[in-house]
Amino acid sequence: MSCAAGLWQHLNMIRKRQSFEAGHKPKFLVVVDDTPECDRAIYYAGRRCARIGISVLLCRVIATKDRNQQWLGVADIMRQEAQDEARTVLAQAAARVKSIAGISAEQVIREGDTAEEVLQLIDEDDDIMVLVLAAGTGKEGPGPLVAALSTSAGTFPIPVAIVPGHLSDENLDAMT
Repeated sequence: MSCAAGLWQHLNMIRKRQSFEAGHKPKFLVVVDDTPECDRAIYYAGRRCARIGISVLLCRVIATKDRNQQWLGVADIMRQEAQDEARTVLAQAAARVKSIAGISAEQVIREGDTAEEVLQLIDEDDDIMVLVLAAGTGKEGPGPLVAALSTSAGTFPIPVAIVPGHLSDENLDAMT
């Protein structure tokens, strides 16, 4: 299934969010990647969530397309290394949220296509109320996830906050 087909399939399964129902806690979802602008999304989400008293969920998606099944032992080692790296990156992002906003962040690791995994996570967790992404400032565009989601923004299951990658901490403080 292509990324676009997967997006459309998930978009057609939109359910009511339960973020503010009894027993639920609303949260902002931040996709943690290796881009320089990712810190802008982490900063914005941490500050905004602290201000309104909700949680941050940090998600790291590990790509699986490069694994060759005939070398299963090597693939297992590569998977473990990717998991270890993802845990390290998420721990650093969670520490950043804690230092910015004084709140703890949940962490989740997914494997697969980033756009599809993000949509699946949103579908599985009714407490996610906003997806926070940061847009790149380079000539290559806003980034693959922002570009992929922008084509379906009108039918996306939750609001998407796109933080410009050039905004300073002071600018973001004023907005959150």
